[in-house]
Amino acid sequence: MAEDYRGIEYLRRKLKAKAVRVNTRYKFYELKNMVRDLGISTPPKLRAWNSSLGWCAHAVDDLADRLLFREFREDILDMNDIYNRNNPDVIFDSAILSAMIGSCSFIYISQGENDFPRLQVIDGANATGIIDELTGMLKEGYAVLKRDDRGNPIMEAYFTPEETIWLEDGEEIRADENITGHPLLVPVIYRPDAKRPFGHSRISRACMSYAEAAIRTIKRAEISAEFYSFPQKYVTGLAQDYEITDAWSAAMSAFISISKDDEGEQPKFGQFQQQSMTPHMEQLRMFASLFAGETSLTLDDLGFPSDNPSSSEAIKAAHESLRLKARKAQRTFGSGFLNAGFLAACMRDGNKFERDAIYMTKPIWEPIFEPDASSIGLIGDGLIKLNQAVPGFVTPQTVQDITGISPEV
Repeated sequence: MAEDYRGIEYLRRKLKAKAVRVNTRYKFYELKNMVRDLGISTPPKLRAWNSSLGWCAHAVDDLADRLLFREFREDILDMNDIYNRNNPDVIFDSAILSAMIGSCSFIYISQGENDFPRLQVIDGANATGIIDELTGMLKEGYAVLKRDDRGNPIMEAYFTPEETIWLEDGEEIRADENITGHPLLVPVIYRPDAKRPFGHSRISRACMSYAEAAIRTIKRAEISAEFYSFPQKYVTGLAQDYEITDAWSAAMSAFISISKDDEGEQPKFGQFQQQSMTPHMEQLRMFASLFAGETSLTLDDLGFPSDNPSSSEAIKAAHESLRLKARKAQRTFGSGFLNAGFLAACMRDGNKFERDAIYMTKPIWEPIFEPDASSIGLIGDGLIKLNQAVPGFVTPQTVQDITGISPEV
């Protein structure tokens, strides 16, 4: 092992520390997070009751579902063939979704059947490494491939540029030579920066805070609804020795008969002021507005529909910030897919290619917003005018990139 490697023990400790953060995001995404009760307005018997709210999952899915990878263009190493033979309908979506939840995911490359590269996605709670910020690849990596029922690692792998070491129950079982010159574990990162090269989660701390506050609001609304549906009543003027034995039957009965007391006083009935649900709905709408602003969604997306249905252009305008986030995500995800395809091509061909060999290869994505029929007509008029001004400027590929309609269909 080279002296400048941190080693597998260091990476195990690093993964253990980072996995807590990733698993917390997954709990919010899967609606399994427990919300702390403030213990002020909740009756003691209901403090263990927990509601769920799908805003965090919707924030991830609404962006992830718009990112559809199409192909690599100028693909001189035929990386499209590698992905097409590795279930692309699953691997791209799985890597994108996991990266948005945990800030990054990893594509693990190994030898499959007939020595053809096999690609597998590993989430950020089961893999980590030391990143090379110049290339976006790892200097060394570590992944847990299988865990027992208690979450303890059973199968592990340690990746270096020279070899991949396999471990079972903590003991090395074999070491495979790596001819690519890079660890066969490639990160796919969402919104990286200089301070956090492994990116940021789509489920930010603000998202979790707003979601928890909204869940508490829903819980308070549920409790208030009981009093709203059945307001509290009272009676005065009863004799001291008179008891209402069945309060529920007395309250729900169509006819109640209570005689005067010994002094001839007649009881008087009353009802406390009925609680209003409006404050809870307004507070929930406030948290929805804060959450929508944090995630570039609209109130319509979070279950507060507007009165008038929106057109295709209005939807695009309302989601302009979301479109910019999707463009940014396409650039970073495309780089990760390109790196993984490059290493898989090196493994397939048994050749250590230079990274410069794919500098012309570009990841191509489907349009973020699919145009409707009226928009296609406007696009067609614009493309005709462009071709009239610059003959041959618009190609079938240009039309497909703008509309998502393949010329082969």
